[in-house]
Amino acid sequence: MPTMKERYLGEAVPALTKRFEYRNPMQVPKLEKIVINMGVGDAVQNPKLLESAVAEMGLIAGQKPVVTKAKRSISTFKIREGMSIGAKVTLRGQRMYDFLDRLVNVALPRVRDFRGISGKGFDGRGNFALGLKEQLIFPEIDYDKVEKIRGMDIVIVTSARSDEEAKELLRLLGMPFRD
Repeated sequence: MPTMKERYLGEAVPALTKRFEYRNPMQVPKLEKIVINMGVGDAVQNPKLLESAVAEMGLIAGQKPVVTKAKRSISTFKIREGMSIGAKVTLRGQRMYDFLDRLVNVALPRVRDFRGISGKGFDGRGNFALGLKEQLIFPEIDYDKVEKIRGMDIVIVTSARSDEEAKELLRLLGMPFRD
């Protein structure tokens, strides 16, 4: 059992049950999945950039990413429908908890001038979105082999019914919120 899951079962579940007065243990919010998305708009001119982005994301997530395609043509950006323009990974179960553990305890503290995460990334339904400006904060990425610094979006999907419940769940799991 991963340390993050032990922390969830040992600390978060009793604390959430007490704070929100759940009658049934199935009411306690839990993590459902984590989706990591990396848009590679430069792949239109240079398809090899997408290959390196997929390889880096595979190292970060520990799972092979899916290449995302453009849904419609956008002439301003020289994108045609069906072009490969990004990569995404959906993590569940063991890998999800392992990734969250590495994100909270290893990667986020490596961000320059880090003062915590803004609590404004909730969507109203208990899901949290977080944007990272560079993939170099993950220890799996070798700084010398990086062709281009890219950002990524991380979406943490929970079963919480409100943002307050989801924020408390993530806070108990160690997410460093500013407010």
